[in-house]
Amino acid sequence: MDKKIINIAIDGPAGAGKSTIAKMVSARLGCIYVDTGALYRAAALYITENSIADEDIAVELANADISLRFVDGAQCVYIGDRDVSGLIRTPEISMAASRTSAIPAVREYLFETQQRIARENSVIMDGRDIGTVVLPNADVKIFLTASAEKRAERRYKEMLAQKDCPTFSEVLADIIKRDEQDMNRETAPLRQAEDAVLVDTSDLTLDESADEIIRIIREKTE
Repeated sequence: MDKKIINIAIDGPAGAGKSTIAKMVSARLGCIYVDTGALYRAAALYITENSIADEDIAVELANADISLRFVDGAQCVYIGDRDVSGLIRTPEISMAASRTSAIPAVREYLFETQQRIARENSVIMDGRDIGTVVLPNADVKIFLTASAEKRAERRYKEMLAQKDCPTFSEVLADIIKRDEQDMNRETAPLRQAEDAVLVDTSDLTLDESADEIIRIIREKTE
């Protein structure tokens, strides 16, 4: 990508492959990948570990010191000086993040961080409300999705190596529950921006999905 700052927003439901595909595209285009989901998961972890009541979140999160750092070329998530990149990927924290991300105080805490990064850098940012709320003026907006069954299948394969791997039915139920929570929450619900391009990856490989998104980006920015 050239020196002009270009912002790319990728939204979509849980398990659509947003983070993996966004990382692939950012590496090929030479821009920064911002994992907003990781930021919200970190906030959920902090709230959960410290048993913070919803009414106290605005005050307590100010002490969290949540940040993204690049270590040996990889993006890591920190709370203070603690690397929590692994801790934020558990099913428990996934569900907690879906709930707490709807709390205005959580969104306000992370909102300015995300916008500041986008003002200063060419970025690919993925999440649930990037094109609709966080970066409403993004140069390119993509809504990445896949069938619930396909998303559950992908998530299940990722979790097979875990000691207490849930069943496929449990993973599918979790995906469907996350969709319902994300689409029906009062604050910044999951929805496709009017000017976003819909990309369904149900029948695409990761490489094919990345190729399609790069094609769309180049078509809209060159």
